[in-house]
Amino acid sequence: MSVLIFDCDGVLADTERFGHLPAFNATFREFGLPVEWSAEEYGSFLRIGGGKERMATLLTPEFVASAGLPTDPEGQAAELAKWHARKTALYTQMVADGLLPARPGITRLIADAQDAGWMLAVASTSAEASVRAILDVAAGSERARRFDLVLAGDVAPRKKPAPDIYLLALERLAAPPEDVLVIEDSRNGLLAAADAGLACLVTVSDYTAGEAFDEAALVVTSLGDPAGEVTRVLANRSAARPGNWITLADLEACRR
Repeated sequence: MSVLIFDCDGVLADTERFGHLPAFNATFREFGLPVEWSAEEYGSFLRIGGGKERMATLLTPEFVASAGLPTDPEGQAAELAKWHARKTALYTQMVADGLLPARPGITRLIADAQDAGWMLAVASTSAEASVRAILDVAAGSERARRFDLVLAGDVAPRKKPAPDIYLLALERLAAPPEDVLVIEDSRNGLLAAADAGLACLVTVSDYTAGEAFDEAALVVTSLGDPAGEVTRVLANRSAARPGNWITLADLEACRR
């Protein structure tokens, strides 16, 4: 049995610049917070796994005082929870409005893998509501329901680059590592997969194109589509020999 595990943001859809960032900034405005992240500034926050964790970086003593926020840990945690819940609601509405289409090749490969009997999963540090919204768009609601596992948010004690979420996926799927291929878009995600003993294909995104992916079996610009974007190979340490788009045979070769 072949097992394919997708990251969400930057893999299923190009969500960071056009989804999460606008949702964060809209949330800050709604709560009257004196902050707006630029696209460049937000790129530096992507090294931090999880939306709540990124928001928590705001809570310096100076910011807390200027924004009139609680100074005790419990009060700050409650504020973070409210901000994050509202940000998730704004983001999922953007997805529902069709503003974040699937990346090239994702819908095709999900369909091909399911039709071939593969097990499919998602492992993401984003909120579960956000992940399931994107999965519905990327796979279609019927195929999304057929995913064998969706792990999201705070299900693992440590977030990527720690391997915890992938180790949990292996446990839940009862899958041996040699049967599994992960698709990621960032170095943090690649390190999480590699430290769990899993082969990884990287499809770079705008924010991650300059990162080091030395541990990846295959690095490409996108998964490509027959009637659309063509795959360009950036690095290949696998037996795969991709053409203009990535196929199930290429995924199998990456796993080997």
